[in-house]
Amino acid sequence: MDFFEVVHTQRAIRRFKPDAVPQEAIWRMIDAAIRAPSGSNSQPWAFLVVSDPAKRQVIADAVRALSTDADERRAEAMNFDPARRRMRLGSIAFRENVASAPTLIIPCLVHPSSPTSDMTSLFAGSSIYGAVQNMMLAARALGLGTLMTTFNIAIEPLIRKEFGLPEDARPVAVIPVGYPAEGERFGPTTRKPVESVTYWDGWDKTRSL
Repeated sequence: MDFFEVVHTQRAIRRFKPDAVPQEAIWRMIDAAIRAPSGSNSQPWAFLVVSDPAKRQVIADAVRALSTDADERRAEAMNFDPARRRMRLGSIAFRENVASAPTLIIPCLVHPSSPTSDMTSLFAGSSIYGAVQNMMLAARALGLGTLMTTFNIAIEPLIRKEFGLPEDARPVAVIPVGYPAEGERFGPTTRKPVESVTYWDGWDKTRSL
């Protein structure tokens, strides 16, 4: 696929076919991830691939336990515009059945040192989130759907215990991966016009395309 087609059509996929994700595809996604830049080329990352059904179910059960207000959120979503309502309802449904994704990939910061060693810092993320986006773009190029989630924040102790993470590794996201289910589709995506978020030589200076 053309690179710009990949960029313009990548979107969050929340419903997946049950088909397993080929290991070759996972290797290619992670190989794309590690081509990303990082502070001082320190490459402070590792990628935990979770495909075992029982292991995925442990994560899914923990996430479902967090969704105590799902009915309330569904009712609230009915007041949204159609596009936002669809996104919110899809998010709620996925959080209730995370194990429906045949693979979960958990990118982890590992002993970061540049631009900071503080794993809780926004700046530490600059050395791994580019890798995460590379991985998700590679998935799109391979016809696989992904979704950026951060529910790892709420269940980090469980992830650490279940998968034996060392102290110097910290999960930064959970990326579900799979072939889009019937009715799910890739982009085009809807975004703000590029000229509305671009400034030239000063915050008060804009240009038209």
